[in-house]
Amino acid sequence: MHDLPTLRAFVTVAHEGSVSRAAERLHLTQPAVSLKLKQLQEALGLTLFRRRPQGLALTADGHALLPAAERALAAMAAFEQSARALHGTLRGRLRIGTIVDPEFIRLGAFLHRLVERAPQLETELQHGMSGSVLEWIRRDELDVGFFLAPPGEGPGPDAADIGHRELTHFHYHVVAPPGWGSRVASSDWKSLAAQPWIVTPTLSAHHRLLRGALDPLGVTPHGVAQVDQEACMLDLVRAGVGLSLARDALAMAERQERGLVVVEGVRLPCALCFIWRRERSEEPAVAAALEVLSSVWGES
Repeated sequence: MHDLPTLRAFVTVAHEGSVSRAAERLHLTQPAVSLKLKQLQEALGLTLFRRRPQGLALTADGHALLPAAERALAAMAAFEQSARALHGTLRGRLRIGTIVDPEFIRLGAFLHRLVERAPQLETELQHGMSGSVLEWIRRDELDVGFFLAPPGEGPGPDAADIGHRELTHFHYHVVAPPGWGSRVASSDWKSLAAQPWIVTPTLSAHHRLLRGALDPLGVTPHGVAQVDQEACMLDLVRAGVGLSLARDALAMAERQERGLVVVEGVRLPCALCFIWRRERSEEPAVAAALEVLSSVWGES
């Protein structure tokens, strides 16, 4: 098997018709090029060039072998290019924690652009509550995820190891079953807390937001049912079980389409965030997710 520098010398001399010009192109000395040609011809047992006043010309055997040598060099160039491309190709798996509904977190757009950015990257989705996503990320069971918190708070002061980016701000409203307008006429939190509530687990953003409003008043909601899915919460409100929290768009849609009561003058500000472990910010998959996130939501 002949080494590539020798084949390259053969092809270059064939094209240039001169050892001196070939040596310049190859950044070699003329004796080095001549030696490679001699070794190749001896190894093949063939005469590849004949001398002429203007330089070197291919023999019939040289003409016959030139296309094969060119193909070998082209194949190796393609191989090296593919190898270099692998260094810039992102592979592996990105585990993403999702919350609420896909449309609200723009999950479709996020995944679409992530696939465009890194087609070899496999994504794995795990749905849960905000607190669950945070715990999974801290335990390295997830790489990145979505999270809900009051604006400016992010994962909180006890999560210095977690990086976060706020994507958008919105409000939660208190919603009540149809016909409960008189029961929730007062927008006083103490009065509202005494009504039946559909509550959520401690890992839920609903729980944290509601506690943030009621704890300073020294009251707790009168929980009559506990669920961990927004869709289930709204079903129970429609069924007349009790009050719940609902995001802006959901609350207004439910009032118009199902007759739910939206308590006036009461709302809780919230931020949709994206979270990850700070020490993993420079990892290729996490960095790609953050880059794509900026294109979907814009810089925060």
